[in-house]
Amino acid sequence: MTTPNESGPLLDAASPLPPDIEATDEPTKVPLAIEDWLTVIIMGALALITFANVLVRYFTDSSFAWTEEFSVFLMIMLALVAGSAAVARDRHIRIEYFSEGGSMARRKRLAQFGALMIAILFTLIGALSIRMVWDDYRFEETTPGIGLPAWWYSMWLPIVSFAIALRAVGLMIRRGRKEYAAEQSRNDKGDAS
Repeated sequence: MTTPNESGPLLDAASPLPPDIEATDEPTKVPLAIEDWLTVIIMGALALITFANVLVRYFTDSSFAWTEEFSVFLMIMLALVAGSAAVARDRHIRIEYFSEGGSMARRKRLAQFGALMIAILFTLIGALSIRMVWDDYRFEETTPGIGLPAWWYSMWLPIVSFAIALRAVGLMIRRGRKEYAAEQSRNDKGDAS
């Protein structure tokens, strides 16, 4: 069954988005499926932990002590992994008035500049957080909830930060290629028609 779209063409009722809106990922050297699967795994773990805690609270009037600590850690990891996916897919926040206006060369330079700034930011975060992990390890800090070594949680911040920085460098390289400029000009011609 098809339904008319505001712009005219008919859509398949089972299709969630019109064909011109459905985005395809750019080819990357490191598959984007890594972030996608990590997101699925983290969300599944969060759902299972929360559901188990709800059941335990309902039936026993007590709760698992470790669930809040793990949930907070998983939510932070989810934000970082989703940030990595957003950078790799060039879906980070920007002001479209500036990023989509002007000549093709200007857009290309702005896209590269944005990716460079993201790479610098997350490289700094990664480098500075290494000291935090070392301090957690050296002073044998433990978590307040269940007393695990704090570095078990904090060691992931530099790892994922450097991964985001590498994704930003990859985006900057892809935006510097001639194919990007040709693709953008084709998209602009398609938008005008």
